[in-house]
Amino acid sequence: MPANPLVPRLRGLGTTIFAEMSALALATGSINLGQGFPDVDGPDQIKQVAVDAIWAGRNQYPPGIGVPELRLAIAHHQQRFYGIDLDADSQVLVTAGATEAVAAAMLAMVDTGDEVIALEPYYDSYAASIVMAGGFRVPVTLRAPDFRLDVDRLRAAVTPRTKLILLNSPHNPTGTVLNLAELQAVADVAIEHDLIVVTDEVYEHLVYDGLHTPISTLPGMWERTLTISSGGKTFAFTGWKVGWATGPAELVGAVRTTKQFLTYVNAAPLQPAIAVGLSLGDDYYATLVADLRRKRDLLCAGLADVGFRVYRPAGTYFVTTDVTPLGYDDGVAFCRELPKRAGVVAIPHSVFYDNVDAGRSLVRFAFCKRDDVLHDAVDRLHKLT
Repeated sequence: MPANPLVPRLRGLGTTIFAEMSALALATGSINLGQGFPDVDGPDQIKQVAVDAIWAGRNQYPPGIGVPELRLAIAHHQQRFYGIDLDADSQVLVTAGATEAVAAAMLAMVDTGDEVIALEPYYDSYAASIVMAGGFRVPVTLRAPDFRLDVDRLRAAVTPRTKLILLNSPHNPTGTVLNLAELQAVADVAIEHDLIVVTDEVYEHLVYDGLHTPISTLPGMWERTLTISSGGKTFAFTGWKVGWATGPAELVGAVRTTKQFLTYVNAAPLQPAIAVGLSLGDDYYATLVADLRRKRDLLCAGLADVGFRVYRPAGTYFVTTDVTPLGYDDGVAFCRELPKRAGVVAIPHSVFYDNVDAGRSLVRFAFCKRDDVLHDAVDRLHKLT
């Protein structure tokens, strides 16, 4: 048996930073503001639908593309919020969270040697999915303090080997929400070079400043865009892993081909529950945004008071900070010391970069926690000063 059975192209992946930091939180009894999961459940009525589905016997394999009521709910959601018309049978695919949707898309559409442009910093599964597909990631870096898209760098990143653009807006970890001009620039590049766009929009309902616009709604983009989202962030059920991919039948069909050999199906009794969530009234979505905006402002103010340089996010539930004012120049070292020094866990940005120096001093905190937890975390962080 070889000393290292893992194929060479995957050896740089290692254990995710989230697993390392969450384990550190448990070992030290720290407040975990690293991994992005809420500490309260979503609406009871959604949970009740899942419970009822279990007792009704909906516990066997669901249809490979997802249960009909969820596919219809996803189609209605896209029409309700964005005016996008979808055929629920051919243009909607239910997946095991957005993570599987991204992986299945890369495996379906990226061939050996193909290049994928991605906005850096990027969620770590993007890099892994591209590598597993045999592709090469080409970063376009969003830089502090504003983390806006550099259109010239985007254009310069395109080569004859570029296959697709992997987009994420609202953007994790920076919290940037791409504006219409930036989205149009991406669209112009995609159309000019005949590229596919895969867009991860899981934070679509977590926007506090600006407006989320799906790039598929721009002229000429519908036919080349695969849109990914999930119920985890919107309804605070991240462990259910119910996501979806939508778009033209050709792109969705390609993803379905690979998805069926990954998980095949998932979450049978949870799918009808997420369908009910998608049909909730406007008051639910307004309350969600107002509550998270308040939590964002609470944590941003607290972190600034401690001495962090704070970059207020327009979306998601993460706030990016710079630890340089606290005497650190390395976010990884800072995050590994933070649990012992202050009893708080955060995530270093540099793990989301190929260009590590661009994010070396940046650290991400999650604010999707109860108010008392956020206050306690800020109080603990004052031990740093």
